Parts: sequence; C-alpha cells; structure tokens
Amino acid sequence: MEREPSQDDPPPALEALDGPGSWLERVVPALRRADANPVLVQATRATREVLLPGDAQFGDPLSTAGDDLSQTLARHLAEVGDRRPSATRELGLSALQVWQALSELAGRGQGTEELAILFTDLVGFSSWALEVGDEVALELLREVSSVVEPAIRAHEGRIVKRLGDGYMAVFPSAETAVGAAFEIQDGLAAVEVDGHIPVLRAGVHRGRPRKLGADYLGVDVNVAARVADAAKGGEVLVSEAALAALDTTAFRVRRRHFFRAKGTPRGLEIYAVAPRA
Repeated sequence: MEREPSQDDPPPALEALDGPGSWLERVVPALRRADANPVLVQATRATREVLLPGDAQFGDPLSTAGDDLSQTLARHLAEVGDRRPSATRELGLSALQVWQALSELAGRGQGTEELAILFTDLVGFSSWALEVGDEVALELLREVSSVVEPAIRAHEGRIVKRLGDGYMAVFPSAETAVGAAFEIQDGLAAVEVDGHIPVLRAGVHRGRPRKLGADYLGVDVNVAARVADAAKGGEVLVSEAALAALDTTAFRVRRRHFFRAKGTPRGLEIYAVAPRA
C-alpha cells in the first residue's frame, strides 16, 4: 500500500532539487569538475596575466605580505589554489588584482614619504639547507643576521621584515640602501658554515610605499622585490629611480638589458652597481 503523504514530508519541488538523483546532486559535481578543469584554469590565469591591469603575479608571497583586506583575501585564495587549482580562484584573484591596480592609480597605494627599499636574499640557500639540515642552516642564518642587521642600522635603515634567508628594509635614501648592501656583501665574504660561504643578491628601488602599521605595501615594494629577484649572486641591482638619486661617480654602473618582470611598470630599466676600486 502506498503511504499517505504526511505534513512532515518535504514539498515535491524541494525533493526534486535536493535528494537522491536530484538536480543538485547531478549539477554540483559537474560544476566542481568544470571549475577544476585544467584548460579552463589555465585560460582564466592567462587572461589575468595578459589582459588585466596590475601585478599579474598578485597572490604570490611577495605581493600579499601586507595585512590590508585585498592582500589577506588573496593569501587565502592562493592557499586554496595550492591545494586545488580552480577557475573560481583565478577569477577571485583577478578581481583583487584589478582593485589593487585601481587603488594605485587613485593614489591610495602610495605613501607620503620617499624611501629607498632594499630586498636581499641568499642564492641557493634552500637547496643547500636541504642537504645539511635544519641545525646547520640555522647556524648560517644566525651568522648572516649578525652581518646584515648591524649593516642596515649603520646606514640609517630599518628592518621591515625577515623573509627566511632574506630581508626587506627601508632607508632614507638610495645611497644609504646601496651602501648597506655593499657592506653586507663584504661582511658575508668572511662567513663560512660547514664549508659554505653565503652569497647574497640585493635589489634597491626608490619610491613612496604605503605604510600600514610596521609594514610597507604597494607597487613600489613589489618593484623592489622584483628587482632583487633579477639579481645574480653577489650582484646589487637598482631601478632607474634609485640610480637617479645616486652619485654615479662613486660606482661602476652597467645597465641590465632585456629585463622583464611581471608586476613592474613597462619600460622599467635596472642597473648593476658596484663600488669603484
């Protein structure tokens, strides 16, 4: 016998939407598969990189190191993407990337104080650390910090953050930032741990980063980080804005040709600088 309908039974329309064999049960998995489709994910990412304004690498650790809302959201989206790439994640980063670019154009991304921004890191540290283990790697980082941090302070700099084997610092001028980088490189030449001598690369850019608490954010910070990324071991690179503030008679200057980095202004020129003998 058929059971008489009860007042506790869901309406037929709802049962058709949410139950065994329902429309939702069929459609939701299909949407999830489409969202994770590698072709769609790649197409969405390519659109973001090629067509949209702003930093096309927005979402990586360099561009989301701050605490404002867009960067916090981008960090969460990036973490989700690490676990499961998706087109939705790329669309979310696209919206945040455009928002950041519009904020910069409106002047919201710049501060009022002109500063020189220095980024440093150790070349090949990660692979070396994997070979020697945490204890030896930590010993090296302590030795490196004993050289880097006094040099930054001696040149009127302020450490903004420690980035594993690297640093971000700000200085009142490009001259003091470059002077600190040279002093650090000279000091590290005398450091040796387990037969390994650390090799530093550095990048300097001058601009008006936006201050938020103890941190600095904005396009000028991204540019400085990308300039440092382009440096080779033992090299100090500066942007054209930083070079314009230097007394170039005190340095050997060589233009780095064919520099291209996502998230930096088109036509940005960078230069390798070294102290004259």
